[in-house]
Amino acid sequence: MTSSVITQASQSASTSGAQTLVSVIDRWIFVFMAAFFVVTTLVGFIPDVIDKTAAIQAGQRPPWPIVAHFHAVVMGSWLLLLLAQTLLMATGRGAFHKQLGMAAVVMAPAVVVAGFFMMTTMYHFNLALLQAAPPDVAEVGKKFVNSLVMTQVQVGILFGVFVTWALLVRRTEPGMHKRLLILATVLPLPAAIDRIGWLPTSYPDSVVSPYLYALLWIAPMLFWDLFRTGRVHRAYLVWGALFVPSSLVIMQLWFSPWWIAIAERWMGVSG
Repeated sequence: MTSSVITQASQSASTSGAQTLVSVIDRWIFVFMAAFFVVTTLVGFIPDVIDKTAAIQAGQRPPWPIVAHFHAVVMGSWLLLLLAQTLLMATGRGAFHKQLGMAAVVMAPAVVVAGFFMMTTMYHFNLALLQAAPPDVAEVGKKFVNSLVMTQVQVGILFGVFVTWALLVRRTEPGMHKRLLILATVLPLPAAIDRIGWLPTSYPDSVVSPYLYALLWIAPMLFWDLFRTGRVHRAYLVWGALFVPSSLVIMQLWFSPWWIAIAERWMGVSG
């Protein structure tokens, strides 16, 4: 009798402990994702910025365009806002979360606008750098710079769509809201991931690796949702329905003369 009671108590404690762990992960998984994105950005960009700043100081590279500083501030602010918002919800400060959330209405368009100016400015900046490169390097570099425009347009459009959607359903579908914000933010993240030198990359010949890394970077949240519910949340279906087909099209058009001609006309560069 005593042994049975002890066994039942042990099982009850084990079940309670498991439920507590699940509850903790449920609360903190979105904080983890936001923090993961911040760390990824720092790991990717800090060494790159240090190296390029040293090259600028040595006269080996032109100074950073002003728009690069603007883009860094805006994108960094968005990442910190996402981290702050997830922390507020995890710690039960929902009222402050709602107040601070109004900043996203301003920040999201700023991210898109900054990205557009960054795209056009760095396009011409990189083409100017390629003029001093050996002919074979310059040829591949020009194809890469022109093809990269496709991914930047894709990121700008889809980021705007998903953030807008997330904001519209913030009251009616909070689960959709928080997942779409994470899924929107992962879209520009390959710019940082690609700068992590020890990670393999398909650049410049292919755009496969950045897309695979975007999928890999959302895996913790996706797998936790699958474990908890046994199904794919609708946010991933919406995200995948737009992200995957557009990515497949871009992979097919990468380095294609047809797209390069379009990009050069759009950017005001003769073919």
